[in-house]
Amino acid sequence: MRQRLINSSIFLAILFVICYFFSEYIYGFLVEPYADAVKNDDIDRRLIFTALQETFLTYLKVSFFAAFFITSPFILIQVWKFIAPGLYNHEKKAIMPYLILTPVLFLLGGMLVYYLIMPLAFKFFLSFESVGINTNLPI
Repeated sequence: MRQRLINSSIFLAILFVICYFFSEYIYGFLVEPYADAVKNDDIDRRLIFTALQETFLTYLKVSFFAAFFITSPFILIQVWKFIAPGLYNHEKKAIMPYLILTPVLFLLGGMLVYYLIMPLAFKFFLSFESVGINTNLPI
């Protein structure tokens, strides 16, 4: 188990560095549903950073969560490779459909949140905003 945790941690760290290199693009991708929700509005809205270090920390957070999202299937495979030798063949056969569907459903869940839930949530929460007030949302 220790070697599998080390492999997962190394893979996460490597992807974190790669994601940090592309953090501006990832951040832009994540903000796109918000931009789409407010683009046809008459209210002047913009996202702001409220502290000097907040830009850097936001890019670190975005990079970490993107790397974790990408490595989650790999980590789950490592967990399965640790658990599988202790199972009987009939137990492995019972788990196999779930094991195959897990990465697919994980990806579909991420797409559902990005393309459906986030735009609806932004529109819902922006509907509670007071009209006539200049809005600056901290990130």
